[in-house]
Amino acid sequence: MIVLAAALLAAADALTPISLPGAQSGAGFDDLRFSPELHKVLAPGGRSGRLYLVDPKTHVAEAIAGFSGSTEGGRGHSEGTTSAEAGEGVIFASDRTARALVAVDPAAKRIVARVGLGAVPDYVRWVPPLREVWVSEPGAKRIETFRVEGSAPPKFTPAGTIEVADGPESLEIDVRRRRAYANTWHDTTVAIDLGSRAIAARWTNGCAGARGLTLDVARGLAFVGCQEGKAVALDLEQGKVLGTAPAGKGVDVIAFAEKLSHLYVPGAEAATLTVVGVGARGELTVLGTVATAHDAHCVTADDGGSAYVCDPEKGRLLLFRDPYPASR
Repeated sequence: MIVLAAALLAAADALTPISLPGAQSGAGFDDLRFSPELHKVLAPGGRSGRLYLVDPKTHVAEAIAGFSGSTEGGRGHSEGTTSAEAGEGVIFASDRTARALVAVDPAAKRIVARVGLGAVPDYVRWVPPLREVWVSEPGAKRIETFRVEGSAPPKFTPAGTIEVADGPESLEIDVRRRRAYANTWHDTTVAIDLGSRAIAARWTNGCAGARGLTLDVARGLAFVGCQEGKAVALDLEQGKVLGTAPAGKGVDVIAFAEKLSHLYVPGAEAATLTVVGVGARGELTVLGTVATAHDAHCVTADDGGSAYVCDPEKGRLLLFRDPYPASR
């Protein structure tokens, strides 16, 4: 009990604000991502009109402008850039207002290419085996795909669409199994074969409202965040539920730290971050809960033991230095 109390105290002191230039009046946010390739946290700034690159060592944020912006309030889910991922030295990002997929040169810190989308984008993911970018478009119940040719600047070529009924919500790529995964809005996680682009499996995930999705590729686990306030671990081979853990209400974007085997589950309505340990067989154990901010619904984790929670109303990130021991 003494050790647990000390860990909880450390966790309570571990939230440090990271300011984002030009977002102080509120940004929005949706998807957050850590890029091992660039060794930066990618924080699409919603209505701020900027994509932020945060150094995990100095916690200094650099802004890349050129995206659609708005002076109006709100979560930012429908404005500007809300999702980004790096691949082969390029950052691919959404512009929801413009219904566009853009390519960003992170060294020059500018947009170098763009292509129009057929519907409002949600998640943007790089698919290395195909050298493609996949963009989820839940309003159209599909994923729109583009081949990427060259890099200076890259050229986008349409490569078709993938239909996902009652979805897709979230999008993750598993290079090892050559599959992509997404949720429906209710109780199902789907596996998509990268080669055939067909849905290869549908698994009941135990959620009433499935939202966030992240992977432990090495151990063959998928983690699903349930809006009602819990996290679920699934086996990537058979889709079997291996573990569940409670969390604050309003779960959306979640993140997994492979080094610690910790799952981070923010609850937007509860204004909490639940830290969950993941056992060797996918069993989930709550390690602690930290107060965050109202509507703090998204998180990512770096490779050094820290997580970053979005604070949409104040246009900043909240740095969480994880004090709990590794769960492996």
